[in-house]
Amino acid sequence: MSKETCEWCGAEATTGSGTVYWELPDGTRAIEIKEAPAVICSKCEMVYQTEEVTKAIEDQLFLVDTKKIGSSIGFEELMELPRLLKRNNFDFSS
Repeated sequence: MSKETCEWCGAEATTGSGTVYWELPDGTRAIEIKEAPAVICSKCEMVYQTEEVTKAIEDQLFLVDTKKIGSSIGFEELMELPRLLKRNNFDFSS
């Protein structure tokens, strides 16, 4: 675990992992993603994903066949799914 600064309260936080729930890009359902990288603050008790992790999850969900994902999947397993496209053509941030 490494040290971070909590984006919510500014206190020292650590990195870890947690379970998150994500709506699929087509809006048909939500899935559980286990062991997603997280920032964990012991002061305000906030547990959240960094912008980089959020972008990685969103990009991957745009690029894989989400019909092959059950109601729950591990973060690493999600990131290892084969992509239908090479990149997210709907991402205009870069």
